[in-house]
Amino acid sequence: MTRILLVEDNEMNRDMLSRRLSRRGFEVLIAENGQSGVELTISERPDLILMDMSLPVMDGWEATRRIKADPATSRIPVIALSAHAMTSDREMALAAGCDDYDSKPVDLSRLVMKIEQLLAANR
Repeated sequence: MTRILLVEDNEMNRDMLSRRLSRRGFEVLIAENGQSGVELTISERPDLILMDMSLPVMDGWEATRRIKADPATSRIPVIALSAHAMTSDREMALAAGCDDYDSKPVDLSRLVMKIEQLLAANR
């Protein structure tokens, strides 16, 4: 089963997205801030990470930079999730090391398509 780490501080977004992904057959791990996202990535080695960018403790940009800087976790695909739909936000996420970007509110079909493409490319 494909394991996805969802790093999201908003409880409503976290619950909704984790339930919907679980129904699609993914195992969902959850972190509520960037620091615990980095720690869970190191300990659990998920297949893919969904990273909110606006997080407490450590933001998603810094968490992604740390994950991508570690040779043990650098190949794990990261999709940035952000309520900001500006072109500059997408560019900042990609510059931090994210492999793709999706805006909130999440369109689940579009997000699952991105997840499947990144997982296939990473195999």
